[in-house]
Amino acid sequence: MATTRERALEAAVRLVGEQGVRALTHGRVDAAAALPKGSTSNWFRTRDALIAGVLVWIAEQERAGLIAAMEPVRTGDELIDVMTGIIEEVTGRQAARTRARYALFLETANAPGAGSSMRSQRSMFETWIRERLALLGSPDPDTASRTLLATSAGIIVNRLTVSPGAPIRPAVELVVRASLARH
Repeated sequence: MATTRERALEAAVRLVGEQGVRALTHGRVDAAAALPKGSTSNWFRTRDALIAGVLVWIAEQERAGLIAAMEPVRTGDELIDVMTGIIEEVTGRQAARTRARYALFLETANAPGAGSSMRSQRSMFETWIRERLALLGSPDPDTASRTLLATSAGIIVNRLTVSPGAPIRPAVELVVRASLARH
């Protein structure tokens, strides 16, 4: 059974992902999590502390999913499959969490230290992609990894906003194949 803190964080992510950052208040989190009044503020005294807690929680949840998905990749086709699966997950079953991540990132873009956990996770994922591309023979794994991540982010935003059913695999395949091509 989830702890009070976990229930509050899960509810906070749902609120932000479904209603936006303005919905993130201690009282609304308590209500959404079916917790007694004041429970969320026991864990997160201020709104800034709540936002920071939610960002860390999202990063921890996403990291667990990424680690499971980031199995050894031995071929370009396997990398395409893994990246397609990750994008399907974050724009499908985990769409509210992904919306919350983007909303909170934009809200806290100028706040010192607010997104360090997310940036750390991004760095870990970028390193994994760069290493896979290098092992698969990419002539420029640094540029290729940044391009694949930027393309993936664009697909994610597109699917979360204007085109929920937009195909994923063709764009990922195009970038991966181009990244591995010898010029």
